[in-house]
Amino acid sequence: MSDNHHESFRLHSPEFDQLNKRLDRRNFLTKTSLGLGALALGSLIGNRVLGKVPGAVTNDHATVTLEEEILRAIPHFAPKAKRVVYLFMSGGPSQFETFDYKPKLAGMFGQSLPDSVRQGQRLTAMSANQSIFPVVPSAYKFSQYGESQTWISELLPHTARVVDDLCIIKSIHSEAINHDPAITFFQTGTQLPGRPSIGSWVSYGLGSDNKNLPTFIVLVSKNAVKDQPLYSRLWGNGFLPSEHQGVQFRAGKDPVLFLDNPEGYDGKDRKEMLDYLSKLNTMQNEPYGDPEVQARISQYEMAYRMQTSVPEVMDTSGEPDEVFELYGPDSRDSGTYAANCILARKLLEKDVKFVQLYHQGWDHHGGLPAGIKKQCKDTDQATAALIKDLKRRGLLEDTLVIWGGEFGRTVYSQGKLQTNDYGRDHHPRCFTMWMAGAGVKPGISYGETDDFSYNIVKNPVHVHDFQATLMHLMGVDHERLTFKFQGRRFRLTDVQGNVVRDILS
Repeated sequence: MSDNHHESFRLHSPEFDQLNKRLDRRNFLTKTSLGLGALALGSLIGNRVLGKVPGAVTNDHATVTLEEEILRAIPHFAPKAKRVVYLFMSGGPSQFETFDYKPKLAGMFGQSLPDSVRQGQRLTAMSANQSIFPVVPSAYKFSQYGESQTWISELLPHTARVVDDLCIIKSIHSEAINHDPAITFFQTGTQLPGRPSIGSWVSYGLGSDNKNLPTFIVLVSKNAVKDQPLYSRLWGNGFLPSEHQGVQFRAGKDPVLFLDNPEGYDGKDRKEMLDYLSKLNTMQNEPYGDPEVQARISQYEMAYRMQTSVPEVMDTSGEPDEVFELYGPDSRDSGTYAANCILARKLLEKDVKFVQLYHQGWDHHGGLPAGIKKQCKDTDQATAALIKDLKRRGLLEDTLVIWGGEFGRTVYSQGKLQTNDYGRDHHPRCFTMWMAGAGVKPGISYGETDDFSYNIVKNPVHVHDFQATLMHLMGVDHERLTFKFQGRRFRLTDVQGNVVRDILS
């Protein structure tokens, strides 16, 4: 198409006629009134915000003003954490066998849980028909470790050595009692699928510190028991622009799907091809203002840059033997939890803002003593190694590390009842997570549960409180980071959430 023909199309197409009618004096003054101020502000805060068109349509239902862009994109206060690594233990680790020591249960094996403790609370369909609820103490011993003298299970000897770096929260609670809604609730702030994940909110609000890698990267252990499925929507962007979705890195030849050039193509003219494609997309974007066109442009450009950056960051062959010894023997096997912990550290060094590791296999309705022993063996050393490695490299002071699952387990046994073979049902009323690093008090335990770890007796922390605290450590006010969709402003914490200031340093 010639330039004259193209210009004729631009001037006489129905879409442009309709668009021109909207450019009356009032709209012109409204859309340009902030122009000089925007230019001045741009010299102060750069083009991460002002590189976007003020008043650009973000979806079919909302228009984001320059003021909203500024409020959204700039940290609302000085962040303590520049980056996050979230170790998600999918399936619901038992607090009884890990962090929540309950010595009074020792003489209660087989006794039914008192009704006064259960209080008629909701049960899953798997144990609702039980006539009794037999109490089962942990089969594993606990000891006190560190200057904090924190009780830790014998299953976690490596974690015990870094306990003075941890802030252990024993009073997390949730409404979700089954896996899919519970994991979705933790990752997106609602039990229903379709909302943006935590990492996507962070990407949307804070942008990237490394233009050659995605802001939000996901790693899934290949050596985990696949007891409960994981869905890509758990790291999806929901209704946020699609460039904010999490990108999964995999072990093997193609760490990012569809990134490599096709066989037989040397890629020499790839940059030229992308430049022309960008021009075509820009032409499409001008009349319609569809944000997904702009997102597509940035994703193509990111994919091009990742062709060089991803192979470099995925290559751990240059790591010294001492690093592999620190993380454990599995760390040499790409795609294992231990290897993913090394990769997570490398990504954090590259200033990737949000890295999430998923490790399945914690859903122990039966065979819990043997099952959780294997889970801890697969994860304990590498988890502690990540803390040590970040600390010695000076990264822990501005990196937030999180460990935990979607809920805890019940004090009573489900199914078999033997001292060396028992199971526990889902328990969202109280369970344990921990944080470490940037902005969090080290060497403390926060919150208390009753003698049965069934109810919280001090300092409850709801899932939305946890999310609000995470965002606060990143310099974001969780109530102000919103996105208008279908006539309503949404946020990660919905209409709840309070920052847990007692755990902040």
